[in-house]
Amino acid sequence: MSTKAATTTGQKDDCLFCRIARGEIPSRKVYEDDEIVAFHDIHPSAPVHFLIVPRVHLENLYDADMKHQALLGKLLGVAGQLAREQGAVDGFRVVVNNGRVGRQEVYHLHVHVLGGPEPLGSGMNRT
Repeated sequence: MSTKAATTTGQKDDCLFCRIARGEIPSRKVYEDDEIVAFHDIHPSAPVHFLIVPRVHLENLYDADMKHQALLGKLLGVAGQLAREQGAVDGFRVVVNNGRVGRQEVYHLHVHVLGGPEPLGSGMNRT
């Protein structure tokens, strides 16, 4: 987890996804606008696997609240169109990992969109 303060743009200097959003680190972008950026996962778990990331730095859903309602809606609102454009035409999965127990690896809120031509595995380990 990063401890550096967010900049005046709402981003952190040392956050991987903030740096991608600023264009400092190359990515295979799927979509971008003033609020969000979507790019392919560098270690895909499915034939279609990309991330949708808000430009403003929120570590995860614990940091989000009702003032982020429109932004959170946008993250999901673009998922279907982008999934279809990337080839997930018969369904897809949306995953948001939160914190250590949720297996979050990059502490900047992001939505995984996964799909492909065949059904995905369960993705849920039941205990």
